Amino acid sequence: MPTLDLSDPAVYRSLFEASPNPYVLLDRNLTILGCNGAYLNVTGRTREQIVGRNMFDAFPGGDNEAQLRASFDRVLRTRQVDAIAVIPYAIARTTPEGTVMEERFWSATHTPLLNHLGGVGLILQHTVDVTELHRLKEAVALGDGGDVPPGPREQLESDLMRRAQAVQRTNLTLDAELDRLHRLFTQAPGFIAVISGPDHVFDLANDAYYRLVGRRDILGKPVREALPDVEGQGFYELLDHVHATGQAFVGRDMRLLVQPDPDATATELFVDFVYQPVLKPDGSVSAIFVQGHDVTDRKRARDELMRYQTDLEALVRERTLALEKSEAERVQAEAALRQAQRLEAIGKLTGGVAHDFNNLLQVIGSNLDLLQHEFIGNRGGDPASTARRLDSAMGAVQRGARLASQLLAFARRQPLEPRPVSLGRLLRGMDDLLRRALGDGIEVETVIAGGLWSMLADPNQVENVILNLAINARDAMDGTGRLTLEAGNAMLDDLYALQHPEVTAGQYVMLAVSDTGCGMSPDVMERAFEPFFTTKPEGKGTGMGLAMVHGFVKQSGGHVKLYSEVGHGTTVKIYLPRSRQAAEEPAPELRGGPVAGGTETVLVVEDDPQVRAATVEILAGLGYRVLQAADAQSALAVIRSGVLVDLLFTDVVMPGPLRSPDLARQARETLPDLAVLFTSGYTENAIVHGGRLDPGVQLLSKPYRREDLARRIRHLLANQRQRQAARPVPLALPPTAARPDEPPQGLRVLLVEDDGIIQASTADMLEALGHTVTAVSDADAALRVLEGGGIDVLFTDVGLPGRSGLELAREAMEGDPGLRVIVASGYGGTVRDGRGEAGLDAVFLPKPYTRNGIRKAFQSLAKPA
Repeated sequence: MPTLDLSDPAVYRSLFEASPNPYVLLDRNLTILGCNGAYLNVTGRTREQIVGRNMFDAFPGGDNEAQLRASFDRVLRTRQVDAIAVIPYAIARTTPEGTVMEERFWSATHTPLLNHLGGVGLILQHTVDVTELHRLKEAVALGDGGDVPPGPREQLESDLMRRAQAVQRTNLTLDAELDRLHRLFTQAPGFIAVISGPDHVFDLANDAYYRLVGRRDILGKPVREALPDVEGQGFYELLDHVHATGQAFVGRDMRLLVQPDPDATATELFVDFVYQPVLKPDGSVSAIFVQGHDVTDRKRARDELMRYQTDLEALVRERTLALEKSEAERVQAEAALRQAQRLEAIGKLTGGVAHDFNNLLQVIGSNLDLLQHEFIGNRGGDPASTARRLDSAMGAVQRGARLASQLLAFARRQPLEPRPVSLGRLLRGMDDLLRRALGDGIEVETVIAGGLWSMLADPNQVENVILNLAINARDAMDGTGRLTLEAGNAMLDDLYALQHPEVTAGQYVMLAVSDTGCGMSPDVMERAFEPFFTTKPEGKGTGMGLAMVHGFVKQSGGHVKLYSEVGHGTTVKIYLPRSRQAAEEPAPELRGGPVAGGTETVLVVEDDPQVRAATVEILAGLGYRVLQAADAQSALAVIRSGVLVDLLFTDVVMPGPLRSPDLARQARETLPDLAVLFTSGYTENAIVHGGRLDPGVQLLSKPYRREDLARRIRHLLANQRQRQAARPVPLALPPTAARPDEPPQGLRVLLVEDDGIIQASTADMLEALGHTVTAVSDADAALRVLEGGGIDVLFTDVGLPGRSGLELAREAMEGDPGLRVIVASGYGGTVRDGRGEAGLDAVFLPKPYTRNGIRKAFQSLAKPA
């Protein structure tokens, strides 16, 4: 037989609806929340007409409304039941003549339903129609004063009898309802009990509760007397706490020891339960409602499952340890294998380096030995022979420098200066160089795709890569064949990156170098990128070309792929990251003109005494005053001693606790105008990060030539003096009348200078001379301004980022033959007052220049060519 769960709200909703007594439920604002069918019957309304409306909107009360409101107010204020014996309230009735208001008399009871805070949450209204009783009372009152007609009296008696019978039927229904509720309570599957008072006396308990604690006499007894075997388990104290605080308690998997039979041993049970306080209208606790379930079987099943899980976890841990031990042994074996392979690779690398450098040292040593023999033997030496031996020694030094650069590229340690580059422009610029290097027997074809993107790379290193690949191709074709250089856009997608884990998916610029040579076998392809691996005869190659290419491409964030087949040639595809910026072209090196020196003071910091001595001798021979230090600490002491130093020339890798970058920073704190030039054969991470030189760092790589050192120092000192000249000067005297030899004024000048301080000061001087100035910092921006026209004079520095000032001047004069040009230079050398330097019809202005120097340059512009 199915049982009802009293905790299910649907049960009470059914009872509420089935009751023959009229009930209506209101909230604190007297909004009708619900009613049962009996209420709808006596009022003649539908749910849709009244639910959700205020009581007095649904049933306008007229003069009697105040009496009803007063009853509601008493309930809300006192939280006590309030009743109205008789209240007249008209009800709308539908008759054949239409809707009429029928006056009825009611008896109403208002019961507060308290919320969890003890306040009135809802109000339950129970109404009884007492119209017949009220009319009977009026009729009896009329009988005392006169005769009552028999008809009405009989009618009233009949109504009264009918009302009494209805009350009897109602009572029977209520008894049936109580009996049903009792059965539901008794047969509920969960245990239920009600205990009252501070001593927790049992008032009610259902069958499930008796099954839990045993068939013992508990009703009317305090819990400590009824259940003495629960002593010491904490349940008494929980009941005390709920009664004292009015706060419910919820227990989960609570352990309970009970002894249903005095002669039996205690039974261990586990229960989930609730101690719910029953509150009085004043908020105090009158009783505690106990409801719960025996969860012993569930708890034991879960514990058993946990034991199985623990055993399984132990087994898994044991197996995992065995696997980890096996994995550790495998890793150890792989590490040993990698170490052996690494030692083998280092051995090969060391052998290759030793072989090549010994050859280079042999060339240098042989030539120096012959020179020594000639001069010490008092034979004086033949000048032509001496020059030839010196050229041979210098050539060996340059070969050694290239080999060191290739080793750094292979190791991804070379300092790069990446910038936006047009691969198509770079290939076109190398055309003559490649044809000279490859010879007449090789046809060179260049294919450049339309809409080619810019790429982010060091253009000088890209040129080295192309030249290396071209020479490899020449040797593979034995001097006859076709070399194809192809440039295009490429997208390496996620699928390609998944197949090549070292690749990052994205947009790249692709360079493909293809030849029609002998090709490579699979075994050769596997080793093609190894350093010093070569298939060429002795003396025909170092085996560093492809190793350098691979290292440079990886350091630049790119990808290289090799395709080859024996007898069908080879293709090397290089992918370099795309740049979103406008492409720049590498600046040409300034080699022409004499090498200039100076009289400034240069501090040389070098820990190798022989290198330091040679550098000091070169600089002294150029006219400089030279100071020297063997480490950074000593150099800093020299600077802080008060000696005026114009330029600090320091090796990057120095002994001692003070690093070279820190030396430069602290030196500039003492001498803000100090120029700094670093040099190194291997920069480590001092001034190179992420494979790139730090911004603003000037580096001259070892080994360097006297010419390179002289030009770099002259350029840095010239820029330094120009910045000094840019500082504020006293106001000029009032202008005087112009002389006939004064330069023209009011010209439109385009100033191109990448140093912000020099640019601002030069613009001020030009404006002070009466000219209108437009200032930009690179050649591309200058060309865009020139395209718009309206420029009379181009005033450009030589050392610009991307294209040099000389190249900018040439291109600008080709586009506008009438354009006048002034070229400023900090590289030293003789600067002519006229035209013709470096093949340009321009005026050359040496740095540092002053306003008077600029005036003279403009005077030279005005002279006829």
